[in-house]
Order: sequence, then C-alpha cells, then structure tokens
Amino acid sequence: MAGIWQTIRDALTLNGQFYENAQNTPKTQGLAFSIVLLAAFSRAIGSVVILLLTRTTLIAAVLAILLDLLSVVVSYYIWTFTIWGIGRWMKRDAPSYPALLGPIGFAYAPQILNFLTVIPLLGRAIELILSGWTLLAVIVAVRQGLDISTRRAALICLLWFPFIQIVTGVTQAAQQLLD
Repeated sequence: MAGIWQTIRDALTLNGQFYENAQNTPKTQGLAFSIVLLAAFSRAIGSVVILLLTRTTLIAAVLAILLDLLSVVVSYYIWTFTIWGIGRWMKRDAPSYPALLGPIGFAYAPQILNFLTVIPLLGRAIELILSGWTLLAVIVAVRQGLDISTRRAALICLLWFPFIQIVTGVTQAAQQLLD
C-alpha cells in the first residue's frame, strides 16, 4: 500500500521523469488503473455526500455512484485511446495503447482529491483546480510517453479535454435529476 501512495505523490508533482519511467515499469497498468478507480470513488463519494445531505433515496445514491464510476473510467479509456490514435498518426514509432494506459492513469492522481468538492462555496473552484491539474499531468504524461514537445502534447490533450468536461457536466446534471 505504501507503493501506491508514493506513486500518487510522484504523479502529483508532474515530474516528467516519473511519467517517462511509468511506461517501462512492471505492473504499471494495474497501479495506474487503481489510481483511476480511486479517482472515480473520490468523485462518487463527493456526489453521494451531497445527495445524502439533500435526503435522496438509496436507489438514487447507488445510481449516482455507478454514474460517477462509469464516467471516470470510460473517460479514461476513451481519452487514452484518442491520445494514442493521434500519437500514432503523428509518429510511426508511437508506443502501444497499453503503454500509454499507465502514464495517463497516473495523471488522474489529482482527481483522488475530488471528494473535497463537497466543501460549501469552494466545491466548484476545487473541481476546476483539480481538472486543470489533471490536464497538466496528462500533458506531461503524453509528452513523455510519446516523446514529443510540450506544445504538441498540449494540443493532443486539449482536443479531447472539452469532451471529458462535458461528460462530467452531464453526469452531474443526471445526478441532480435523481434528487
């Protein structure tokens, strides 16, 4: 368990060397997916706390958890697949899709703090900060993973980032309908 916390700490610092080594480390994909799951559960916890404070039903709370888990995990795979596809188009010797799952999964580390969005009056600001932090981490992961310039990595990541934000917004709107 100490290994995952050290990995999260390394991922949060946006250290390029950490992300460079991430695709070459054994068991990287499993550890990265654990971080994505922690991020998904953190998002779900925040949503459920808000729903429970508004005295929603148990069924609505369970549906909210499932929506959050699915939205984070599916977004992770789609975003990674999109980055990989664009990377292959830009570079013939781009790494394989599984090789990018690790670094991009580690870039989801800031989302582990998503449960903090329940703080009154600060929730939306925290959510924006975490989204920006995650975007920066994904840019670093893509730069290192594809061995390209920061500018190109940012362009690749920014192509799909709005979709990720739309999915997040739609998920939040759907949860409000459950209330």
